[in-house]
Amino acid sequence: MAATGSKNQKSDEEPDLKDRIVSAVIIGIIRSLTLLPYRTRVPVGGWVISRLVAPVIGYRGRIRDNMHFIFPDMPEEEVAQMTRDVPDQIGRTLCELFSPKKLVETARNTPIKGDGLAAIDAAREAGRPVILVSGHIGNYDIVRSKLIQRGLQVGGLYRSMNYKGFNDFYVSRISQVGTPLFLRGRRGMGEMVRFLKAGNAIALLIDQHMQAGAPLTFFGHRAFTALSAAELALRYDALLVPCYGIRQPDGLSFEMIVEPPIPHTTPEEMTQALNDSLEAQVRANMSQWLWVHRRWKSS
Repeated sequence: MAATGSKNQKSDEEPDLKDRIVSAVIIGIIRSLTLLPYRTRVPVGGWVISRLVAPVIGYRGRIRDNMHFIFPDMPEEEVAQMTRDVPDQIGRTLCELFSPKKLVETARNTPIKGDGLAAIDAAREAGRPVILVSGHIGNYDIVRSKLIQRGLQVGGLYRSMNYKGFNDFYVSRISQVGTPLFLRGRRGMGEMVRFLKAGNAIALLIDQHMQAGAPLTFFGHRAFTALSAAELALRYDALLVPCYGIRQPDGLSFEMIVEPPIPHTTPEEMTQALNDSLEAQVRANMSQWLWVHRRWKSS
């Protein structure tokens, strides 16, 4: 899954020296972590990102700024705790994404909660397209894996990483959870639409700032949001379903939540309903959302 929207596709040119060096370092760190048993690997990955990486790359400052903006009355000790807990969640998720076999196994054992599953099953039987919408909360690939295991054909839209060598490694891992995968951009969007029109499902994330998006609200503040998911649902009579993979207190297991489909009205109303759905999940699971993202840019 990746954020909706459109960007130029990454060049197919051979990686330069910097690309090869940076990619090798990142891949080396990931491979080193995979030497650890999975139940150790995930919390260690969380600790590394939270305690070593986050202070260096500015994550704590971004989280603190967002907390002060959205929750100006939050006690400072709670803000400080969020600056540790959010990067820990990011590190755990990265470890899971780069451990695809274990992620698939975890998804297999994940219970499903919510009233939307029956609608998805009915759409599958009828050959009706389905658009699964989530956000950067918990682990979104749990949803994709679980529904693939239930027999749904699910395509994912992904955004290319900055370094080609690392991107190739990344795609090789997320492909093990399920295919097809579509690279965000004109060509990838065209392939994804054809896949959707054939009566399949696609998985999208909608919680990143989109400059060309609609000025909707998220946590009571203006947040420019892509209307793509709702527009596709209206154009191809697709089911539009909010769904989430929420991490459980043990830090390793999940609960999948499938909410009822969003009624077809206007793209703005439908997308606002998706924002409201995600906001409710974030409020219930504060540290699991990507609070490092600059979601509330002015334009």
